[in-house]
Amino acid sequence: MKKYFVLPFTILFAVAIFIFIITFSIGLPIYCRFFYYLQIEPLGIPKLTGYDYQTIKSSYDAVLDYLTLPSVPFSTGVFKYSESGASHFYDCKILFNLNAIALLISSAIIVIGLILDKTKKLTLLRAKGFHPAFYSAIGIFAFFIILIGLVSINFDTAFTVFHKIFFPGKDNWTFNPYVDEIINALPQQFFLNCAILIGTSIIVISLGIIVFCFFIRKNKQKTKKLLTESEK
Repeated sequence: MKKYFVLPFTILFAVAIFIFIITFSIGLPIYCRFFYYLQIEPLGIPKLTGYDYQTIKSSYDAVLDYLTLPSVPFSTGVFKYSESGASHFYDCKILFNLNAIALLISSAIIVIGLILDKTKKLTLLRAKGFHPAFYSAIGIFAFFIILIGLVSINFDTAFTVFHKIFFPGKDNWTFNPYVDEIINALPQQFFLNCAILIGTSIIVISLGIIVFCFFIRKNKQKTKKLLTESEK
């Protein structure tokens, strides 16, 4: 009966790897708040907002607490905001929660998959001797190389397209800096740097998996060859 689950199990595992790489990378600039802190001075945010480093940091923390923690009321710290601006952050909170849920579920599937495969309870298929994680990494690596190429041509257009895709039919993501002052503390360069961090993470993790899978496959082939020769 187990053999009927092998292919679906392998596909599910490969998809989980794909989702994990994306959601983990997206989570880096969200949950590693120091990534923003390090940019406050270099991006000239105190000059853009008229507030000092600590005030900007506290206001950013207030926004991120709302976006990432349950039952936290919306706040932008010292910065004024409109109802439209607050509604956009609510939309972002939904996406952040979905990303976190997808990350947790994919992580659980990967851990369970590795345990089942290791204990031989359910074996993952290995096309041409490669672990399914190899093909997930190849797919996402190729996809993001193409995506990065398109984004690098015109980030402004990519930024707009991104919002139209993930916030369909809405224009509340277009902030008026005089009404929604928080946008002054979140310059476009910061979002570009976030995109660079996410892209770099995806590429590094994918390449790491690809190299690791190559090493494992080569090592197994070498071991198999030695066993064959010893039997002769």
